[in-house]
Amino acid sequence: MSPRLKDIRDQVIVITGASSGIGLTTARMAARRGARVVIAARSKEALRRLEEEINAAGGKALAVEADVTRPEDVRRIAAAAIRRFGGFDTWVNNAGSGIYGRIARVPVEDERKLFELNYWGVVYGCRAALEHLRKRGGAIINVGSVASDRAVPLQAAYSASKHAVKAFTDALRLELEKDGAPVSVTLIKPAAIDTPFFRHALSYLDAPPIEPPPFYAPETVANAILHAAAHPVRDLLVGDVALLESFACRLAPRIGDRYAKAAMFEGQKSKRRRESGENRGLDRPSGDLRERGGYDIRVFEHSACTAARLHPVCSGAAAAGAGAVIAALAVMLRKQGRARTA
Repeated sequence: MSPRLKDIRDQVIVITGASSGIGLTTARMAARRGARVVIAARSKEALRRLEEEINAAGGKALAVEADVTRPEDVRRIAAAAIRRFGGFDTWVNNAGSGIYGRIARVPVEDERKLFELNYWGVVYGCRAALEHLRKRGGAIINVGSVASDRAVPLQAAYSASKHAVKAFTDALRLELEKDGAPVSVTLIKPAAIDTPFFRHALSYLDAPPIEPPPFYAPETVANAILHAAAHPVRDLLVGDVALLESFACRLAPRIGDRYAKAAMFEGQKSKRRRESGENRGLDRPSGDLRERGGYDIRVFEHSACTAARLHPVCSGAAAAGAGAVIAALAVMLRKQGRARTA
């Protein structure tokens, strides 16, 4: 049975990690498009403000304070959505964080915490969603990372957790297809996105963490998520460089390794001053309702490659533009690699 997906304006959408970054951007965008949104995160006060903001603008939002590392909290999100709106149509597993540092320096206890959030939070979310969607139909959308295709040094635990999310998502999709369940399962794989992620991630580096450019706006990911909520799609890479990294890993992995060694060690150390309270998001919520990270770095508001996937009618022109972007990025990456090894 093919998945039955509604227009966004007719949906109830559950979003975890909704108090900042991609989750916050997606919640606001979905509400503007007419969806009723169930927003979940650890920060009660931030969720309350977001709920009031959306409702005051004419939307419909329900805030649920929850920690996705606790299965009982995740089940409570689903129960609240059913109680308030009669059910839900799309479940977005977005909550997540990161750890920066060399493997030998990062305590195993912190790696376990990250897996509880990034991997088990997704598992709990999928299980809770399927109890409702298996008969009703709808979409499960897991926000992963291009790091599931191309592991990143100094982010071993994060990369491993996103590899695990990819494997789990792919296996879940196959099982549901075999059963004929009317549920679409999508994995979103963004490149570096301009969100507070780098301010929240736990860090054992001697400088605030960052990633080498280019960066993309969180709206590029939110658009991909909402596209997947209304159109069955297997996976979506977000950001032109994500496509480049993913293909390079498969076609020329050793070239990717050389670039990573040249660019991804010092390139993940920011020159800005660390602000008070930063890099503690693994242990406590931020509560800041910030979509953007506010870094001194160029941000691309659009991605030609992503646009080509989301709008196939215009894919000819978009693909041509995407090809040009990828070619330019490939040249940039080679130059960066040579410069850092010189």
